[in-house]
Amino acid sequence: MEFATGAMEIMEVGKMNSIEFWNKRKVFLTGHTGFKGAWFCLWLHSLGAEVTGYALNPPTKPSLFAVCNIDHLITSCIGDIRDRERLIVAMKRAEPEIVIHMAAQPLVRESYKNPTETYEINVMGTVNLFEAVRQCKNVKAVINVTTDKCYENKEWIWGYRENDPLGGYDPYSSSKACSELVTAAYCSSYFNPLNYIQHGVAIASARVGNVIGGGDWAADRLVPDCIKALLQNEKIRIRNPNSIRPWQHVLEPLLGYLLLAQRLYENGVMFGEGWNFGPNDSDAKPVEWMVKRMCEEWGIDAGYEIDKGTQLHEAHYLKLDCSKAKMRLGWRPNWNLEQALVKIVEWVHAYQAKDDMRGICIKQISEYMKSL
Repeated sequence: MEFATGAMEIMEVGKMNSIEFWNKRKVFLTGHTGFKGAWFCLWLHSLGAEVTGYALNPPTKPSLFAVCNIDHLITSCIGDIRDRERLIVAMKRAEPEIVIHMAAQPLVRESYKNPTETYEINVMGTVNLFEAVRQCKNVKAVINVTTDKCYENKEWIWGYRENDPLGGYDPYSSSKACSELVTAAYCSSYFNPLNYIQHGVAIASARVGNVIGGGDWAADRLVPDCIKALLQNEKIRIRNPNSIRPWQHVLEPLLGYLLLAQRLYENGVMFGEGWNFGPNDSDAKPVEWMVKRMCEEWGIDAGYEIDKGTQLHEAHYLKLDCSKAKMRLGWRPNWNLEQALVKIVEWVHAYQAKDDMRGICIKQISEYMKSL
């Protein structure tokens, strides 16, 4: 199998339980054509998992999914998460043991433009996902991936814990809080931990900060906007220079999902709850700091300017308390923000040089695990 040697090395260095767990494990991943989903497909495939993806066509051109020819590595089902019957058919055919739900409308600004669609995808999409799980007897573990923005943001200087109130100012944040409530309702009503022996399904949610990495071409996201401007020798325009976000490389939360999925599968309801996966406090940085470092890492002819126009409301300060994941899962941030930015610029330069980008991604995954 492709990447089998690399997978063994990655698992041993990372001290995860065993290569045998993911080898031949059947995984159903929604949102596999997106930025995070594509990285996750590469990692899961390298570990020997049998991945079935379900999503719309890649949301951007170019896309990491297309650049790395990921459809050659997995079973790719193109479908809308709002199409319940199609989703059920795809999941039944895949017969997964582990389901990871990442399909979403993921952008705050887009949610202001299209609130109805945002709620349809992020709320009813979650309902449809669990309806499909109810009809698939092979499923043992489910992770619903949401966001740090699902918390009621009070602009605290400390991080939000998993038991803090849910909320959401904008339609995106609100829809993700609703997705969390849907998850809790299905867990109580159909997959109650007290009846685990009967149904055998363990469910958790994963709440993640601002994810960055090579291969992200999404609109209205800071790092992709920076890269686009730098490639065109233009000044970067930033909207909210003082807003502070918990930035983390895409591989950080993906490692969390791997660890959590394995614990759910092996230990059941002991790990069936909400989990935060965010960076250390030192990597919660203002937007302007991020842009300055991107320019420095890029080199000559890189600069930025502040957009003086009226901006839509976005949270000013937001970070996560990840103590629980560190204590109970043994997960912790690995690459600091400086390292993450170096890896992003390295990825972009390789893309400019028309290198083998699938190989570059696998190389970065291997380097990430070796650095643990």
